[in-house]
Amino acid sequence: MKHTQKTTLLTEGPIWKRMTAFAVPLFLGNLFQQLYNTADSLIVGNFLGSNALAAVSSSGSLIFLLVGFFNGIAIGAGVVIARYYGARQIPELQRAIHTTIGFGILSGLLLTVTGLLLAPQILLWMKTPTDVLPNSVLYFRIYFLGSLAFVLYNHFVGILQSVGDSRHPLYYLMFSSIVNIVLDLLFVGVLHLGVGSAAAATIISQFVSAGLCLYRLTKKSPEEYRVSLRRIHLDPFMLRQIISNGLPAGLQNSIISLANVVVQSNINAFGKMAVAGCGSYSKIEGFGFLPITCFSMALTTFVSQNLGARKYDRAKKGVRFGVTCSLILAEFVGITIYFTIPFLISAFNSEPEVIAYGTRQAHVMTLFYFLLAFSHCMAGILRGAGKSAAPMFIMLICWCIVRVTYITVAVRLVPSIEVIFWAYPLTWTLSSILFLIYYLKSDWIHGFEEKQPESHQLPPA
Repeated sequence: MKHTQKTTLLTEGPIWKRMTAFAVPLFLGNLFQQLYNTADSLIVGNFLGSNALAAVSSSGSLIFLLVGFFNGIAIGAGVVIARYYGARQIPELQRAIHTTIGFGILSGLLLTVTGLLLAPQILLWMKTPTDVLPNSVLYFRIYFLGSLAFVLYNHFVGILQSVGDSRHPLYYLMFSSIVNIVLDLLFVGVLHLGVGSAAAATIISQFVSAGLCLYRLTKKSPEEYRVSLRRIHLDPFMLRQIISNGLPAGLQNSIISLANVVVQSNINAFGKMAVAGCGSYSKIEGFGFLPITCFSMALTTFVSQNLGARKYDRAKKGVRFGVTCSLILAEFVGITIYFTIPFLISAFNSEPEVIAYGTRQAHVMTLFYFLLAFSHCMAGILRGAGKSAAPMFIMLICWCIVRVTYITVAVRLVPSIEVIFWAYPLTWTLSSILFLIYYLKSDWIHGFEEKQPESHQLPPA
């Protein structure tokens, strides 16, 4: 057991070494996740053309709108699990883990029904071009048949990462990414089964990765966080904790996704070439998110575990290190994309108009990635501290209300697609300012133990 604690606890050892060792597998895992997400667009764009690429691209915002809520709940579950793990409260840790999985099963089933029923109507609301709509509906509906796998995979990974294991999710994601690419090439490139088969390849590979995670948790994990299928249930106290920590993040994801659906609707109005070009850029932008995502996730777990162990100074030092690394790496990626974007877009589709739209979007947004990194890191820190309502409200104001209002007004005054692109750097700037003020003025480091009932108080350091 000592060996396990040494390798998974973030409350001991050199901060830079512990956080880097935890963040690097997250980075690589997110890299493979992005390759996984990009494979459909690359293969569809090259084998089936710009119409099919636009169909896949137009579904992206809508998919995250529905999936994002449940991913936010998974973040809340991870905060609860990490805190009990850091405090070494094993019975509570077990109850939190099994409640998380039970909630994930219910969420996945609900998401399946919702996605299948709502797909056509929402795509119409988004002004999806009529020649793209049939393929978009087909892709979306097949994709959401795998909702249970998507949701459970995120919950399983959240459990493993919360106890400091970021390596095994990486291995499983690498394997499933290879499965996805092979199946995409087989279904689309060899058998010519069309857009729907790309979604089928994605859900098959997602079931593979979820199955591998479940095997790890049930057969190979230490006793303290091993999963027993018989013990999966919804513990009322744990469920309240998970929802109270995760609901703000879930609402935040959904609200921001809803705003992005509005943005996508405005892009759709410029035609299928704009949809294909901007959709291709969004896949490339996902690589710019890699250092942002890995350090924001690492900061959430690091802060949760150290606050659970009441190591407040260590939490603050870890925050400084993680934020600095994320900003530097995000800006480096942004500059790289800025100068290579025409070549990168051409990998998806070689039509000049598609390349032009993707390049125009990148040249507006990529140099501001450091602002996006700062906002996400601050949100990750505050979630780890149990203050998930603050990032929800800041992002609701900046990335939803301000963004949608700006686009609604500005596009009517200046009907240019660049006006839409500028919505992102402007709202990233505003959110970064508000996060900095909140971080400096609030006492985010204390207070979690005051919210717990007496029987669940964290032990003194």
